[in-house]
Amino acid sequence: MTLRSTIGRLVVIAIAALFIVVPRSPSYADPSPFDTLLGSWGGSGEISLDKGRKERIKCNAYYTGGGSDLGMAIRCQSDNYKIEIRSKLSYSGGRLSGNWEERTFNASGTASGTASPNKISLAIKGGVTATMLVNYTKSSQSVNISVQGVALQGVRIALGRS
Repeated sequence: MTLRSTIGRLVVIAIAALFIVVPRSPSYADPSPFDTLLGSWGGSGEISLDKGRKERIKCNAYYTGGGSDLGMAIRCQSDNYKIEIRSKLSYSGGRLSGNWEERTFNASGTASGTASPNKISLAIKGGVTATMLVNYTKSSQSVNISVQGVALQGVRIALGRS
């Protein structure tokens, strides 16, 4: 495997982790603070690689859901990569769990963590180990991912309502 394909796969995994975090309320009687995230989002950001290298990315996200389930489709593009991510998450009692896959590079994994109003914290597994913090409002999302032990060191992205 070449360095470029290894970095590409790590970028895919980190970006997949970025978009698997938007939970949906388990019932209408107990509304979720995350309901406002459903719909279309777009934005840009930056991936940080080893040796100080950085690359800009642009993304579109589409979130759908019902009950305690969330479906998501994400498409991101940089100068060197195209990424297509799908995921399913479940939300219950402030806890998140789910699976994700990236179809272009055939990568997959799991996510688990906690959710509170305007903040999500996750542990990502599947090819790499990462942590992610998402802060959000009704109109914006700020996401920071830190990756451990690989050439991809992190991802920062800002999304706004499309």
